[in-house]
Amino acid sequence: MKNKPLSIMLIILVSITLVGAIAVVVIMKTANDDPNKKPSIDDIIAMSVDIPEITTNLKDDQYVKLSLKAQTDSKDAKDELEKRDFQVKNILIEELSEMSAKDLDGKKGKEKLEEVIKSRTNALMQDGKVDKVYITSYIIQ
Repeated sequence: MKNKPLSIMLIILVSITLVGAIAVVVIMKTANDDPNKKPSIDDIIAMSVDIPEITTNLKDDQYVKLSLKAQTDSKDAKDELEKRDFQVKNILIEELSEMSAKDLDGKKGKEKLEEVIKSRTNALMQDGKVDKVYITSYIIQ
């Protein structure tokens, strides 16, 4: 009879200790993952996809030749984006066919194109997202 309350108390103490240890491990794991930590250049390259050079007509009978690099937020997103390369090229052709050389002129025009490509590509993505699109080469004639 005396051993039963002692056993129950011992089980409760062991349970509380186990829950506390698990809580400490979880807190330590999440404390090391700084959400504001910026990825290193190696991480950026590992999660980026090159979009090969494309040449297409603009709305004003000129043409543009450009290539892009898309930075994703994960390895899964990179793998998905590599498979969707034909869809990204289609988006590029559609968007550029509605733009003139003047629309692409200057920093603002290029930033607008990058943002449009990013948002339209993200609408397709299922396993992550595109964080940034970079223009890596650009010629208008």
